[in-house]
Amino acid sequence: MDIQAILDKLHPLERKVLPLLSKINTFPELLSNSGLKEIELSRALQWLKNKGLIEIRDELKEQIFLDKNGQTYLKQKLPERRFLESLNREMSLKEIEKASRLSKEELSVSLGLLKRKNAINISKKGSEVFVSLTDIGRNMLKKEFLEELFLKKSFPLNPKNLSSEEIYAMNELLKRKNILKSDVQKNKIVNLTSLGQAVINSSAKVLEKEVIDSLTQEIIKTKGWMNKEFRRYDINSQVPKIAYGKKHFENEAIEYIKSIWLNLGFKEMYGTIVQTAFWDLDSLFVPQDHPAREMQDTFYLKKPRVGKLPEDLKKRVKQVHENGGDTGSTGWRTTWDEDKAKELLLRTHTTVLSAQTISRLKKEDLPQKFFSVGKVFRNEAVDWKHLFEFYQVEGIVVDPDATFETLKWYLEEFFKKMGYNKIMIRPSHFPYTEPSAEIAVYNSERKEWIELGGAGLFRPEVTKTLMGFECPVLAWGLGLGRITVPYYNIEDIREFNRNDIKQLRSIKKWMLQPK
Repeated sequence: MDIQAILDKLHPLERKVLPLLSKINTFPELLSNSGLKEIELSRALQWLKNKGLIEIRDELKEQIFLDKNGQTYLKQKLPERRFLESLNREMSLKEIEKASRLSKEELSVSLGLLKRKNAINISKKGSEVFVSLTDIGRNMLKKEFLEELFLKKSFPLNPKNLSSEEIYAMNELLKRKNILKSDVQKNKIVNLTSLGQAVINSSAKVLEKEVIDSLTQEIIKTKGWMNKEFRRYDINSQVPKIAYGKKHFENEAIEYIKSIWLNLGFKEMYGTIVQTAFWDLDSLFVPQDHPAREMQDTFYLKKPRVGKLPEDLKKRVKQVHENGGDTGSTGWRTTWDEDKAKELLLRTHTTVLSAQTISRLKKEDLPQKFFSVGKVFRNEAVDWKHLFEFYQVEGIVVDPDATFETLKWYLEEFFKKMGYNKIMIRPSHFPYTEPSAEIAVYNSERKEWIELGGAGLFRPEVTKTLMGFECPVLAWGLGLGRITVPYYNIEDIREFNRNDIKQLRSIKKWMLQPK
């Protein structure tokens, strides 16, 4: 490699560190001799490694430190010595505790240690325990314990440099509470490569030359750049990845979907998450004995348990359920329970917003188009394709001239803008639409058709009851998660709500644009 080309690219931090490496090679030494901050030295070493001038390896080094009790015992003597020194005769444990001023824990530890070393005799008289010195104990008082000698050593210390007696004392003290502590420290060892050595050998003086790393206002004003060398920018240098701020990828998809409907002339619908069963189910002609109304499918509120019903619509909804009202239907031929309709729940679909919207429309307002993207709640078991709360994409077109062909066009247009080329609309059944359809798209990776939502024309039992007149209402409800997972290459829909910072930083932005 061209050594001059390497020199031209060296950062001022690298120029300070490189000459030192022929004499010293540990991180602490380099830190004290270079005059750099720790972060500056770390960067310089990483850059030199990237250029192939040095090699870095981590060396693990165990060190022993005095802990808080060790520092105390160094000044006040070990508990077992204080225990022995207080034994001027046969004494009870209570007397020893008072004379030695040991804590109950220290007294217990000392008693066990000295008994093990045969330094004391223990006897019991009635309920009291008595202790006396042995000859071994008297001899122990005449000299320093190995543990005491160890505490006087210079800390921190490397256990590899200890004698066998010192290792014994160290291990005994490590067994006890807060006397010593062991810590493994990691040190960086830096060695020059042959290329790095070659750069130093051929360019020692050049490395000491001052180069301009960046142009400042002062350098330009004073013409300090004249007759100076500029550092060449290294376009191959590794730089830290910047995690820029951005919206959650689900929110990006929501905004994009909203832009599709707004560009098609739709108005957005809004409404509350908590609704009465009247709006969520009864107004949409869902029978009161339908399985979807049970606790296993719906989240009902305990407090407050019930809400108010619209007086002007309540009678019409009751009639259509019981006998079809003036819609030409026979209804469900069961008694409609007003109390059941008052129950409060978390909305199971955003179609509740469609029902409320068309109930406010008048003939002279038509035609109208509305959409919503909102959260809905289902009491379902969570798995790779089901959540108990998720976003639903809702849409309605209220137009006297609307037909099923109109519905098909809007759905195809939407899914094309979502990046799907193969779309299938096939017959299906839903309680409040007739005819009803299921929308499926072709997944080229799985090579299968995937169902993404339902659609249809609202039945007269819904439209005439809520609006007071008959008019075609096209409607659809689509699962946002199922629509968007292919774009993000997510197979498990639960990935949308993980809040994993690594996923949030690495996942791609929503780049589709409405066509």
